[in-house]
Amino acid sequence: MLYLPQKLTGWLITIVAVSMSVFHLYIAFFGAPDAYVMRGMHLAFALALAFLILPGRDGKAKSPNLFDLALLIAAAAASLYPMFNLEYIRMRMYYVDDPTTLDYVFGITLILVVMEATRRATGLALTVTAALFLLYGLTWGNQSVGIMLDQLYLTTEGIFGIPLYVSATYVMLFILFGAFVERSGAGQLFMDFALALAGHTSGGPAKVAIITSSLFGTVSGSAVANVMTTGTFTIPLMRRTGYRPAFSGAVEAVASTGGQLMPPIMGAAAFVMAEFLGTSYLAVAAFAILPAILYYVAVFMAVHFEAKRIGLKGIPKPDLPRLGKVLRERGHLFLPLFVIIGVLLSGYSAAYAALCGIGSVIPTTWLRSTTRYTFTPKAIIEALEAGARNTLVVALACACAGIVIGTITLTGLGLAFTNVVMTASQNMLLPALILTMLAGIVLGMGLPTTPAYIVQVALLVPALVRLGVQVEAAHLFVLYFAVLSAITPPVAMAVYAANGISRAGLMESSWAAVKLGLTGYIIPFMFVFGPSLLMIGEWHVIVGTVITATIGVTCLAAALHNYFFFGHTHIWERLFLLGAAFVLINPGLYTDIVGASLVGLTVASQLMLARPRRGEAEIPVSDAPETQPVAPATRERQPGE
Repeated sequence: MLYLPQKLTGWLITIVAVSMSVFHLYIAFFGAPDAYVMRGMHLAFALALAFLILPGRDGKAKSPNLFDLALLIAAAAASLYPMFNLEYIRMRMYYVDDPTTLDYVFGITLILVVMEATRRATGLALTVTAALFLLYGLTWGNQSVGIMLDQLYLTTEGIFGIPLYVSATYVMLFILFGAFVERSGAGQLFMDFALALAGHTSGGPAKVAIITSSLFGTVSGSAVANVMTTGTFTIPLMRRTGYRPAFSGAVEAVASTGGQLMPPIMGAAAFVMAEFLGTSYLAVAAFAILPAILYYVAVFMAVHFEAKRIGLKGIPKPDLPRLGKVLRERGHLFLPLFVIIGVLLSGYSAAYAALCGIGSVIPTTWLRSTTRYTFTPKAIIEALEAGARNTLVVALACACAGIVIGTITLTGLGLAFTNVVMTASQNMLLPALILTMLAGIVLGMGLPTTPAYIVQVALLVPALVRLGVQVEAAHLFVLYFAVLSAITPPVAMAVYAANGISRAGLMESSWAAVKLGLTGYIIPFMFVFGPSLLMIGEWHVIVGTVITATIGVTCLAAALHNYFFFGHTHIWERLFLLGAAFVLINPGLYTDIVGASLVGLTVASQLMLARPRRGEAEIPVSDAPETQPVAPATRERQPGE
């Protein structure tokens, strides 16, 4: 088989990727054209990149061959066919007028190439899912090939539907923003800022991982990308200062996963959620902010209690960057994030906010001599290329998810599935939530977060809404479990990525991640039963809910890690803390009283026993290789290790 030269392939990838980024910047500035123009061009670029970057049957060949080039040409033609026939598409009556021969040829071609490109980019799971839904529509769904083609190709209810629209408008721009921010040197700023803030405290390196990953996650929106970016520094640092390899990898995986839930820039699914809810992205960020903060508070307290339990203190202050110096030299690189927040708060669209953020990155680097020459023409081209490359998986996943959503909408499968959930749960909310949680985790294990969320919106959210859950809470509930699948065994992609750095056992790391992130599995139940956690309701109720929820997640972290503020916990104290945590899940006067009483009993027990605190060793950062971690010399082996 004849392959393209690698150098030529590299040039083609750069040209296509940069052209894709420039096209999206152009339409963001001058306004979006017709839906088929914008979405068709977006998909054509994504498919072209897929067959150039991921050539070969297994997606691992170094260069595309003639077959890959044929697929590329077919994909571009099928994606752009509706754009070049806009008048025909607008005038025909879908479901009434029979598709033409060309409609069949290009429609079937696009469905097949989207599924093949998605297989290369994300694996078999989403492709098989789409194929099964197609099979269902053509058999048990009683739909003809022509009607299915109408739905999936000749309307904006299938491949060119809401998911691809969101990818083409919001997601592409925010990913491009992230690429520019990363090349501005903000990654080093995030790391130094976190080290200066928390590096000297108990378990400082783990807290640095949490702060850095939450900051970087607001830009990247991808758990695995977050792990591979920040984890290369934080995981070896945690290992050298005494943490077990499995725990080190788990901290980074859990912290990175939360980035998709943390405003101001969440994962791609948040932008899809805004479209489904018919609200602004700013409103979605407002719903998500308190649960995301609780998630990180819980992880932060967990690593704090773990550090206290095993006697780790932190990195000596002389070895850490000074906060003032960090802010003087690189603090200005935070400005693009503030620009995005300011534009969103001013009432403009998320796409315009992303455009303003991108436009502010380069001028921001001119404010200090330390970053003034960061963006050479080559660096700008690299950022444009990286933005398009990083959008590839999201765009293909959204297009393939459109096949699933289009079939569900056409066949009425969503209503049937709602009835199944209602019957299985016997019209009770808690069993329905548990079923939805399990389905979300399973879907998230096989699918990227965005299509996993989209499928749940079609199949599971209607059942929750019928059982009385507020629609915002229902959407955020399914999103959480699609995200948390990244740290849930047996398929835990964020943990896999972290293990590549920590070299720990997979299952040991996976269960450590579940233990660290357990609060994340509970928070969705908290905001379903107490929507005030989503900032819905009167302010005094919201404040009370936040206080009790914070106490609850802290108690859970303490119980799981066998340490509370006054020392190690006995078995009855751990039971008190567990009881307090679970009671405080359901906001209310009586549950709050019970929870406060259990916390009071725990504190009283610890003070009465007055157990002495364990010695904490000052842990210097070793210059030894990462493969030879240095354990603290004065560290004692504690009960339960």
